[in-house]
Amino acid sequence: MVVSLNKKSYIANQSFAFDFDGVVADTMSLFTAIGREEFGLTDFYPEKITDYDLTRCLDVELDTLMQIVTRVVSTKYNHRLEPMPGAGEILQKLAQISGPLLFVTARPDAESVEDWLKDTLDMGKDSCEVIATGSFDAKAGVLQSRGKKVFVEDRLETCFYLKEAGIEPVLFVQPWNRRPHSFHEVRGWSDLADFFGV
Repeated sequence: MVVSLNKKSYIANQSFAFDFDGVVADTMSLFTAIGREEFGLTDFYPEKITDYDLTRCLDVELDTLMQIVTRVVSTKYNHRLEPMPGAGEILQKLAQISGPLLFVTARPDAESVEDWLKDTLDMGKDSCEVIATGSFDAKAGVLQSRGKKVFVEDRLETCFYLKEAGIEPVLFVQPWNRRPHSFHEVRGWSDLADFFGV
Protein backbone atom coordinates (compact mmCIF):
# COMPACT_ATOMS: atom_id res chain seq x y z
CA MET A 1 0.00 0.00 0.00
CA VAL A 2 1.06 3.58 -0.59
CA VAL A 3 1.43 5.01 2.90
CA SER A 4 4.04 7.73 2.47
CA LEU A 5 1.62 10.48 1.44
CA ASN A 6 -1.78 11.78 2.44
CA LYS A 7 -3.91 11.56 -0.71
CA LYS A 8 -5.31 15.05 -0.33
CA SER A 9 -1.83 16.51 0.08
CA TYR A 10 -0.38 14.98 -3.08
CA ILE A 11 -3.41 16.02 -5.10
CA ALA A 12 -3.21 19.56 -3.72
CA ASN A 13 0.56 19.65 -4.21
CA GLN A 14 0.40 18.09 -7.69
CA SER A 15 2.92 15.47 -6.58
CA PHE A 16 1.64 12.71 -8.85
CA ALA A 17 2.06 11.89 -12.55
CA PHE A 18 1.07 9.27 -15.10
CA ASP A 19 2.63 6.98 -17.66
CA PHE A 20 0.86 7.04 -21.04
CA ASP A 21 0.94 3.70 -22.88
CA GLY A 22 -0.96 0.97 -21.05
CA VAL A 23 -2.27 3.42 -18.43
CA VAL A 24 -4.04 6.23 -20.29
CA ALA A 25 -4.01 4.78 -23.80
CA ASP A 26 -4.92 1.18 -24.67
CA THR A 27 -1.77 0.79 -26.71
CA MET A 28 -1.56 -3.00 -26.61
CA SER A 29 -5.00 -3.32 -28.21
CA LEU A 30 -3.76 -1.09 -31.03
CA PHE A 31 -0.50 -3.05 -31.24
CA THR A 32 -2.28 -6.38 -31.55
CA ALA A 33 -4.89 -5.03 -34.00
CA ILE A 34 -2.10 -3.89 -36.31
CA GLY A 35 -0.45 -7.30 -35.94
CA ARG A 36 -3.64 -9.17 -36.82
CA GLU A 37 -4.95 -6.96 -39.60
CA GLU A 38 -1.77 -5.78 -41.28
CA PHE A 39 0.73 -8.55 -40.55
CA GLY A 40 -1.61 -11.56 -40.61
CA LEU A 41 -0.90 -12.63 -37.01
CA THR A 42 -4.25 -14.31 -36.41
CA ASP A 43 -3.78 -15.33 -32.75
CA PHE A 44 -2.51 -11.93 -31.61
CA TYR A 45 -4.46 -10.40 -28.70
CA PRO A 46 -3.57 -8.26 -25.64
CA GLU A 47 -4.18 -11.21 -23.25
CA LYS A 48 -1.30 -13.04 -24.96
CA ILE A 49 1.14 -10.34 -23.89
CA THR A 50 2.22 -11.64 -20.50
CA ASP A 51 5.66 -10.00 -20.45
CA TYR A 52 6.78 -6.50 -21.38
CA ASP A 53 9.61 -8.19 -23.28
CA LEU A 54 7.51 -9.29 -26.24
CA THR A 55 10.04 -11.89 -27.36
CA ARG A 56 9.39 -13.87 -24.16
CA CYS A 57 5.66 -14.30 -24.69
CA LEU A 58 4.97 -14.06 -28.43
CA ASP A 59 6.05 -16.55 -31.08
CA VAL A 60 6.66 -13.82 -33.64
CA GLU A 61 9.86 -12.79 -35.42
CA LEU A 62 11.65 -9.92 -33.67
CA ASP A 63 11.77 -7.93 -36.92
CA THR A 64 7.96 -8.13 -37.24
CA LEU A 65 7.46 -7.07 -33.62
CA MET A 66 9.79 -4.10 -34.14
CA GLN A 67 7.93 -3.07 -37.29
CA ILE A 68 4.63 -3.03 -35.37
CA VAL A 69 6.17 -1.14 -32.42
CA THR A 70 7.63 1.41 -34.85
CA ARG A 71 4.22 1.89 -36.47
CA VAL A 72 2.56 2.45 -33.08
CA VAL A 73 5.16 4.94 -31.84
CA SER A 74 5.31 6.82 -35.15
CA THR A 75 1.48 7.01 -35.23
CA LYS A 76 1.51 5.67 -38.81
CA TYR A 77 -1.45 3.33 -38.59
CA ASN A 78 -5.00 3.11 -39.88
CA HIS A 79 -6.51 2.16 -36.52
CA ARG A 80 -7.68 4.26 -33.61
CA LEU A 81 -5.70 4.39 -30.37
CA GLU A 82 -8.45 4.19 -27.76
CA PRO A 83 -8.26 5.49 -24.20
CA MET A 84 -8.41 3.06 -21.32
CA PRO A 85 -12.03 2.94 -20.08
CA GLY A 86 -12.77 5.89 -17.80
CA ALA A 87 -9.40 7.58 -18.29
CA GLY A 88 -10.73 10.77 -19.89
CA GLU A 89 -13.37 11.49 -17.27
CA ILE A 90 -11.07 10.87 -14.29
CA LEU A 91 -8.18 12.84 -15.79
CA GLN A 92 -10.50 15.80 -16.44
CA LYS A 93 -11.66 15.70 -12.80
CA LEU A 94 -8.09 15.50 -11.51
CA ALA A 95 -7.01 18.41 -13.72
CA GLN A 96 -9.89 20.52 -12.38
CA ILE A 97 -8.86 19.76 -8.79
CA SER A 98 -5.08 19.90 -9.02
CA GLY A 99 -4.29 21.91 -12.14
CA PRO A 100 -2.28 20.70 -15.15
CA LEU A 101 -1.35 17.01 -15.09
CA LEU A 102 2.06 15.58 -15.95
CA PHE A 103 2.50 12.58 -18.25
CA VAL A 104 5.95 11.01 -18.51
CA THR A 105 6.43 8.52 -21.33
CA ALA A 106 9.34 6.44 -22.56
CA ARG A 107 8.32 7.31 -26.12
CA PRO A 108 10.94 9.28 -28.04
CA ASP A 109 8.76 12.34 -28.71
CA ALA A 110 6.02 14.15 -26.81
CA GLU A 111 4.15 15.71 -29.72
CA SER A 112 2.15 12.64 -30.76
CA VAL A 113 1.05 12.08 -27.15
CA GLU A 114 0.12 15.75 -26.75
CA ASP A 115 -1.92 15.60 -29.97
CA TRP A 116 -3.68 12.41 -28.84
CA LEU A 117 -4.54 13.86 -25.42
CA LYS A 118 -5.96 16.97 -27.09
CA ASP A 119 -7.87 15.19 -29.86
CA THR A 120 -9.08 12.16 -27.88
CA LEU A 121 -9.48 13.41 -24.30
CA ASP A 122 -9.87 17.17 -24.97
CA MET A 123 -6.83 17.93 -22.81
CA GLY A 124 -4.90 20.89 -24.15
CA LYS A 125 -1.64 22.45 -22.97
CA ASP A 126 -3.53 24.29 -20.23
CA SER A 127 -4.54 21.00 -18.59
CA CYS A 128 -1.53 18.76 -19.19
CA GLU A 129 2.17 18.51 -19.95
CA VAL A 130 3.93 15.59 -21.64
CA ILE A 131 7.61 14.76 -21.20
CA ALA A 132 9.07 12.10 -23.49
CA THR A 133 12.22 10.53 -22.05
CA GLY A 134 13.02 8.00 -24.78
CA SER A 135 13.93 5.59 -21.98
CA PHE A 136 12.20 3.83 -19.09
CA ASP A 137 15.14 4.50 -16.78
CA ALA A 138 15.02 8.26 -17.39
CA LYS A 139 11.53 8.61 -15.88
CA ALA A 140 12.78 8.71 -12.28
CA GLY A 141 15.01 11.73 -12.88
CA VAL A 142 12.19 13.66 -14.53
CA LEU A 143 9.79 12.85 -11.71
CA GLN A 144 12.33 13.81 -9.06
CA SER A 145 13.09 17.11 -10.79
CA ARG A 146 9.36 17.91 -10.84
CA GLY A 147 8.80 16.96 -7.20
CA LYS A 148 6.52 14.06 -8.04
CA LYS A 149 6.08 11.47 -5.29
CA VAL A 150 3.56 9.08 -6.91
CA PHE A 151 3.61 7.66 -10.44
CA VAL A 152 1.00 5.46 -12.12
CA GLU A 153 2.85 2.92 -14.28
CA ASP A 154 2.12 -0.41 -16.01
CA ARG A 155 5.68 -1.68 -16.50
CA LEU A 156 6.64 -3.61 -13.38
CA GLU A 157 10.39 -3.28 -13.94
CA THR A 158 10.01 0.52 -13.99
CA CYS A 159 8.08 0.38 -10.70
CA PHE A 160 11.02 -1.31 -8.96
CA TYR A 161 13.39 1.32 -10.34
CA LEU A 162 11.10 4.19 -9.28
CA LYS A 163 10.78 2.78 -5.76
CA GLU A 164 14.57 2.72 -5.43
CA ALA A 165 14.58 6.38 -6.49
CA GLY A 166 12.11 7.30 -3.73
CA ILE A 167 9.02 7.55 -5.93
CA GLU A 168 5.94 5.54 -4.91
CA PRO A 169 4.70 3.47 -7.87
CA VAL A 170 1.03 2.69 -8.36
CA LEU A 171 0.88 -0.35 -10.63
CA PHE A 172 -1.84 -0.27 -13.29
CA VAL A 173 -2.72 -3.96 -13.63
CA GLN A 174 -2.10 -5.47 -17.05
CA PRO A 175 -1.42 -9.06 -18.22
CA TRP A 176 2.29 -8.22 -18.60
CA ASN A 177 2.85 -7.20 -14.95
CA ARG A 178 1.48 -10.24 -13.10
CA ARG A 179 4.56 -11.11 -11.06
CA PRO A 180 5.17 -10.73 -7.30
CA HIS A 181 5.63 -7.19 -5.99
CA SER A 182 4.65 -5.03 -3.02
CA PHE A 183 3.25 -2.01 -4.86
CA HIS A 184 -0.25 -0.60 -4.58
CA GLU A 185 -2.29 -1.90 -7.54
CA VAL A 186 -5.22 -0.42 -9.42
CA ARG A 187 -7.34 -2.49 -11.80
CA GLY A 188 -8.53 0.38 -13.96
CA TRP A 189 -9.59 3.99 -13.83
CA SER A 190 -12.47 3.41 -11.42
CA ASP A 191 -9.88 2.09 -8.95
CA LEU A 192 -7.72 5.13 -9.66
CA ALA A 193 -10.69 7.41 -9.00
CA ASP A 194 -11.10 5.72 -5.60
CA PHE A 195 -7.37 5.95 -4.98
CA PHE A 196 -7.35 9.70 -5.67
CA GLY A 197 -10.70 10.25 -3.98
CA VAL A 198 -12.41 11.86 -6.97
